[in-house]
Amino acid sequence: MSDDVKDAGLVAMISSILGGNKRAESVAPPPLAEGPPTVPLNGAEAVAAPIAEVVSTGQEDVPNAAPAAVEPVEQPAKIITTRDGRQLLPAEAIADLVLGELRKLENFPATGASVTVYGYRHWNAMITFAPFSTNFQNATRFRQAMPDIVFKLRRFVELEI
Repeated sequence: MSDDVKDAGLVAMISSILGGNKRAESVAPPPLAEGPPTVPLNGAEAVAAPIAEVVSTGQEDVPNAAPAAVEPVEQPAKIITTRDGRQLLPAEAIADLVLGELRKLENFPATGASVTVYGYRHWNAMITFAPFSTNFQNATRFRQAMPDIVFKLRRFVELEI
C-alpha cells in the first residue's frame, strides 16, 4: 500500500475524530437488490456421502467379507418460521446473510470484513473492517448501506434467542 493512501486514511481518521467528517456525508450508499435473501444452510446442502459399492470378485460366499462402511447422514436443519412468516435464525446465520448482501456491492473486500448481529426484537448489525482491507470511502459507503440491508432483512428474518 502506498504512503499516499496511508496518509489519506490517517487524515480521514483524524478529521472524523475532530468532527470534520465532510467527505463521509457526500458519499451516497449504493442501491440494494430487492427480494428476499437466500438463507445459508450452513453445510446442510451437502448431499449424502457416496456409498462405497462392493465390487464382485466372484467370492460372494466368503463369510469374513466386511460390509461397505456407511457413514450416517445428517438431516438438514428445519427452518423455523414465526406466526408472521419470518424465519427464525441464529445470530451467525443472520450475520452471514448481511455479509452476503454486502458482498453484492461493488468493491466490497473479499476478506477482512466481519458482521456482528446483536439485539432481540429489533436486532441490528455492525460491520468492522480489518486494517488495510478497504479504504475509508468504501468503508463509509458500506456502513451507510448497512441500515438499509438490516431494514430489508428484518422483514424476512427474526433473531433466535
